[in-house]
Amino acid sequence: MTKSAGARRHLPSSPFNVPAPAAPPIEIFAVGDRVSHDQFGLGRVVGVEGDAAVLIDFSGRQGRILSPYSKLTKL
Repeated sequence: MTKSAGARRHLPSSPFNVPAPAAPPIEIFAVGDRVSHDQFGLGRVVGVEGDAAVLIDFSGRQGRILSPYSKLTKL
């Protein structure tokens, strides 16, 4: 095996020293908000369970979407 010649150098101009982008803020939904889901389509919020989940009525079919709401957008 080969020995390491020394400690690694960290260059300040390295493209790998970029800080991670900040997470987008979690949307806050209220009862009555119109929403669109990537899989289920258009719906209306019928219940909110704190920051954990929202209950949505998609044309007669209800769904519970858990946080983070990555596929859910407010209209």
